[in-house]
Amino acid sequence: MRIVIVGGVAGGMSCAARARRLDEAAEIIVLERGAHVSFANCGLPYYVGGEIADESALLVQTPASLKASLALDVRPGHEVTAVDAAAKTVTVMSADGVDTLHYDALVLAPGAAAATPPITGLDSPRVRTLRSVEDAVALRDRVQAGARRAVVLGAGFIGIEAAEALAQRGLHTTVVEFAPHVLPPLEDELAALVTAELRTLGIEVRAGTAATAVESGEDGDVVVLDDGTRLDADIVVLSVGVRPDTAVFEAAGVACVRGAMIIDEHGRTSLPDVYAVGDATASVDAVTGAVRPVALAGPANRAGRLVADAILRPEHARPLPRPVGTAIVRVGAQTVAMTGANRAALAAAGIDADTLHLHPGQHAGYFPGASQIHLVVHIRRSDGLLLGAQAVGADGVDKRIDVLATAIRAGWAVDELIDLDLAYAPPYGSAKDPVNMVGMVGENVRGGALRLWYAQDVDAVAETALILDVRTPAELSTGHLPGVLAIPHTALRGRLDEVREAAAGRPVRVMCQSGVRSAIAHRVLAQAGFDSASLSGGMLTLRAVLGERADAVLVSDRTRV
Repeated sequence: MRIVIVGGVAGGMSCAARARRLDEAAEIIVLERGAHVSFANCGLPYYVGGEIADESALLVQTPASLKASLALDVRPGHEVTAVDAAAKTVTVMSADGVDTLHYDALVLAPGAAAATPPITGLDSPRVRTLRSVEDAVALRDRVQAGARRAVVLGAGFIGIEAAEALAQRGLHTTVVEFAPHVLPPLEDELAALVTAELRTLGIEVRAGTAATAVESGEDGDVVVLDDGTRLDADIVVLSVGVRPDTAVFEAAGVACVRGAMIIDEHGRTSLPDVYAVGDATASVDAVTGAVRPVALAGPANRAGRLVADAILRPEHARPLPRPVGTAIVRVGAQTVAMTGANRAALAAAGIDADTLHLHPGQHAGYFPGASQIHLVVHIRRSDGLLLGAQAVGADGVDKRIDVLATAIRAGWAVDELIDLDLAYAPPYGSAKDPVNMVGMVGENVRGGALRLWYAQDVDAVAETALILDVRTPAELSTGHLPGVLAIPHTALRGRLDEVREAAAGRPVRVMCQSGVRSAIAHRVLAQAGFDSASLSGGMLTLRAVLGERADAVLVSDRTRV
């Protein structure tokens, strides 16, 4: 059997390696358009920033090493320009000319290409993407040649990593993002923490705006924004997203949706004996059912392995899992991670959800070095099914999101998290791990013991309800909402008449610093007959939601304590 694989790196090479392990007699040819068939594309920003010192460290495998270890025929510099499904051939262009190859099974792993926005001047030599080893080398060379100013267009994962890398090298770096905040899939209240960290790194953030032109000059470029701002740049990194690189295959008859190849549960396309994996395929979201590409290395690697199984041992092949989109990125001293659906995706899918905000410590509070993890978790209102989770923190974020990703994959309801038996010692966690705490809070919401209100609704709540702040006087002095009634939660039971008089028949909406004490106060009020609810995530979440409005909205002249 001859298996021809178009594209290397994650999906293509994992398919090739698995195919060889399953069939020693198969002829396996990998056609890669670029110079490198197996490189660490996720490591490119770290090479630019100098944390990865040697370019060779980015090259995971070479054609020679793959020939020696797996007997693969790997051909870099070979671009597939056409597919004839009836003849079962591909047309290949290389430095040696044009050739035609027959296949018994064809696997398409072309990946994605950088999206090109409607910006004039992108042909400037100072404008680069960051998707190949050549891109990374060119950017690093420009830095070492004395570049002083950088503009990064796009604040997704790669854009943020590129900005941090350039700032680490001493460049004055500006990030421009058309969406209202950096890392657009992140919830607003967590994105505010990321913006603050970027500014701590000295990175200028311009969100809610777009570049309209790059004006190239002899000594540097100028990036023009739609608000009239002009940014000087010695380097411009274009990172505004990607699109499936599928034009050749769509022309050959592969069915696509919005440019992404449609595949079945075993990676088969609409053409016989033609399979597809990776960033250029349309995946069905495990939570919302939305059909979209998922440009992540993990799902691509796993899909490549499963497609090889489908080709060579179909009777044992497992279906490709629906991805939940687990992703993580470092931003300065903070880690940002997410899994499952966010608020916008759930709304678009028409899924009613409750949102939980928690700010637990990453390990026991009495052990030195304790810091908070800021967690946002979405659960289905009807049955508590876990739908998505996001977190920002200095430590312990990765393992909590990984546990929650596993729970989402398993189809768990939130209260099942309570019973997880997770590793505990003071340097690593707490006896009630943050994941257990998510389960407890979720169970309280589902069972009616906890009713929540949200920081996004603060303006409407202030007009219709009494806001009761149960923090201490010292905490209040750092800022509070105007017009609140302030009673420490430890004094509340003896001052219920005061609350009743101030409420005058209105609902009471309680808040504290993180949502713990306000939940206690809510139970006191609810059992005393009040229409009560607790602010999800407390003042920590409220400040993040208010963002730059916080200083204007919050006051420090306490009302009543």
